[in-house]
Amino acid sequence: MQAFLDVFDIYLLEAVINGILLGGVLALLALGLNLIFGVIDVTWICYAELVMIGMYGMYFMVQYYGISYFVAAPLTILLVAVLGAALHYLVIAPLLTAPPINQLLATGGVLFVLQSFATVTFGIDFRNLGIRLPVLAFGDMNFSYARLLSFVAALVGMVAVYLFMTRTFTGTAIRAISQDRQIMALMGVDAKRIYLITSALGGALAGLAACLLVLQYDVHPFVGLSFGPITFLICVLGGLGNFIGGFIASFVFAEIISLGGLFSDLEWGYVLAFAFFIVMMFIRPAGLLARRR
Repeated sequence: MQAFLDVFDIYLLEAVINGILLGGVLALLALGLNLIFGVIDVTWICYAELVMIGMYGMYFMVQYYGISYFVAAPLTILLVAVLGAALHYLVIAPLLTAPPINQLLATGGVLFVLQSFATVTFGIDFRNLGIRLPVLAFGDMNFSYARLLSFVAALVGMVAVYLFMTRTFTGTAIRAISQDRQIMALMGVDAKRIYLITSALGGALAGLAACLLVLQYDVHPFVGLSFGPITFLICVLGGLGNFIGGFIASFVFAEIISLGGLFSDLEWGYVLAFAFFIVMMFIRPAGLLARRR
């Protein structure tokens, strides 16, 4: 009996640590989506599809053109940043004064356009980057180097965004305009320029996420469905536009998924996470960190 408990404790600890590693990547995804909503007040339903395009970019640069992963990564981040800025300029900017439902329908339409484009252009085959990373053995526990690398890179990316937002004039303007759009316009801040920079920054975070997720997922036109819905739920649970709430919600969801996968199949972990979200919407409909009235 004691031996069983010891083994169970090891599996439990391994699941908890894997949940923390997963939470780092989910927090990176949530940061990009929250940043865009907090500043521009538009929810990009198609955000995960930008990640999908970035994953295809990584795949073709590494597999077809023989570019090193560490060279292809910054190129992919730049590619998706440009794509994010183009999405804002072509789709979002004309709809900034439109009703929110029109904005949601527009970004939802972009989601299907990108999925259809990828399906027609690349087919529905599952493609793998082909990089095999070793497994880290720590005692009786095993951890994927891909997850460890993703966790560290995600943290570095989030710290870089934090420093940009707090130590630069542009970052300060982004934070200020997210708090009061009308006043900042009266003070001479070019809101259109800030919106474009924010969209490019959100795209860059999607590109970074693509570079990390391509190590763990096969690339196909619908890969965004693997993490897109859960990212949106994380942002809602944390409070749309609330960076700290999104960060906390990311690790809460990740632990539920990981521990749920320990006691049953991984799919049941996602089911439990969705069930938890539904319950929390009754208890804290405005988000985890919303103030009670």
